[in-house]
Amino acid sequence: MHAHLEYSMKKEKLLIIGTGALATLFAARFSAVGTNVTMLGSWDEGLAALNEKGARLIDLSGKEKSYPVQAVTECKSARYAIVLVKSWQTEHVARQLEACLAPDGLAVTLQNGLGNGKILANILGTERVAQGVTTTGAALLAPGIARVGGEGLVSIETHSRLGALTALLTEAGFQTEVVSSAASLIWSKLVINTAINPLTALLNIHNGELLERPSARLLMSKLAIETASVAAAQNIPLSFDDPVKAAEDVAQRTANNISSMLQDLRRGAPTEIEAICGAIVRIGKAYQIETPLNKTFAQLVRACVEQG
Repeated sequence: MHAHLEYSMKKEKLLIIGTGALATLFAARFSAVGTNVTMLGSWDEGLAALNEKGARLIDLSGKEKSYPVQAVTECKSARYAIVLVKSWQTEHVARQLEACLAPDGLAVTLQNGLGNGKILANILGTERVAQGVTTTGAALLAPGIARVGGEGLVSIETHSRLGALTALLTEAGFQTEVVSSAASLIWSKLVINTAINPLTALLNIHNGELLERPSARLLMSKLAIETASVAAAQNIPLSFDDPVKAAEDVAQRTANNISSMLQDLRRGAPTEIEAICGAIVRIGKAYQIETPLNKTFAQLVRACVEQG
């Protein structure tokens, strides 16, 4: 990284949108390399813990370290923002960013599911939004405390305003790549998310246990194939040839992880089912493709969070 770019990026406030597991992990790693990190959120307990004790991160060896951040409910100004909230919160944070993101700024979404980039672009303008995905995992143990759940990749669609942000991601310890189109990556991750997240959430198990239960493993494979068929109907290439093997490989690599959807159910929080299985059902219908498994699992997860 050129010295002037490094200086500019670290002096510039980096805004992390969210106070959950991934947001805490990203904030901690950026702070660890000297970046001025502000976290924007609405969770009172999380905000208080972050301001009082910093973003605390437990690494794969079990060692905990704390890193200073500023946690706020409203942002004043930002040139770079990384969006890490749940998909159902995207429109709300886009409205917040509309008021504080610099005219020449950039918001990078690394969220799960479909539609987040479009929601952000509709409000902020396409010139201020870059789409990406990450396979990095984390679990929130308590407000402001995240445990690393396995190293992954941060992939961002090429954008003229990325500037030093990709270099800073690399410096902060993230495996980072810039790609020509995010569609393939988003759909590839969606295949994995539909195969793993609803099953682990409903069965209340770690990712790896899906491979140990024959019935669950079969359902996982069928979900992966069903979602891949919807991608194929749109002529969207995936980053793998075999969706079943891809889902099983991720479940194996993240065997001890608790999926984000299971974390949501355990907290009694809304899930991202509409942007994952729900999105597959809607797009499948538009292309006249039957998606019975995604439809069933979407209904089951909805039933888990409905109030009587």
